[in-house]
Amino acid sequence: MERRTLTAGDMVDSQCTRCKALLNHTIVAMVGGQVVRVKCNTCGSEHNHRPAKEPKAAAVKGVKAEKVAKTPRTRAAKAPAVSDEAIWEAMIEPLDPDLAVTYSMDGKFKPNTLIAHPVFGTGVVAACQSGKVEVVFKSGRKLLRSAC
Repeated sequence: MERRTLTAGDMVDSQCTRCKALLNHTIVAMVGGQVVRVKCNTCGSEHNHRPAKEPKAAAVKGVKAEKVAKTPRTRAAKAPAVSDEAIWEAMIEPLDPDLAVTYSMDGKFKPNTLIAHPVFGTGVVAACQSGKVEVVFKSGRKLLRSAC
């Protein structure tokens, strides 16, 4: 059976925006052989052509696609605190704990200076950056604000 080409004035099924249903429409405008604008024969509204949607292929019952077992995402494990503790012990060994400077955000610190922090305890300044110091404490490395 031959399929006739559509022209303006022909009938076509389209999804009506007002009726919210697939109904007969009259073609109002075409561009390049494609239906562009239609008029609903039920309510009389004119709108862009919305062709009938293709039904989705039904999956064969009983046959399920194998699900790929996914491993749950976890954060990357940090290096154990033992290594930070070993570094701290090596850095603090040659220094005298009685000479530790009390930490303050306005203080200026140089590398290999001993610091007494009210929360983290005794630490050694590892590096100075603009406005920050990296301090090695027994619990790990911390980046603290300073006037460096």
